[in-house]
Amino acid sequence: MFDTMTVTKAAAGLFGTFLVLLLAKWGADVLYHVGGHGDAAYVIETDSAGASGGDEPEVAFEDMLAAADPEKGAKVFRKCTACHKLEDGANGTGPYLYGVVDRPVASAQGFTGYSASMQAHGGNWTPEALDAFLTKPSAYISGTSMSFAGLKKPEDRADLIAYLQTIGN
Repeated sequence: MFDTMTVTKAAAGLFGTFLVLLLAKWGADVLYHVGGHGDAAYVIETDSAGASGGDEPEVAFEDMLAAADPEKGAKVFRKCTACHKLEDGANGTGPYLYGVVDRPVASAQGFTGYSASMQAHGGNWTPEALDAFLTKPSAYISGTSMSFAGLKKPEDRADLIAYLQTIGN
């Protein structure tokens, strides 16, 4: 077997190596320490958060809705078909969307899955309300059980709302 002196030498070599590595780390920290978060070395100037492109004039929602294409909206609606149906009274994971434009919020007959915040919201699903909701549902009605992230493009939202206006209204 091993004698005591061999075990002592092996342990001293191991602990000595750890000590050298620890001292090297402390030395590197002292030598290369930056001193925390100070002022930025350079600043990248950007436009204000409200400006988006600068050259594009902002188009009113009413104008976009007037120019919307219901056929394109039917294609956008495919994203909704996982949870919603267009047939009157045919609820799925979400309520049916037949006649949803100008219908009172949380009023689809037979649908019981509305969140408390959706029921408390009140009002009607006007085209403007649908536009705001479809932008980001969780931001428009906090606590909604609709997990859809939203439609970023205003043209897609206008096309979809124009399509929904043709269904049951």
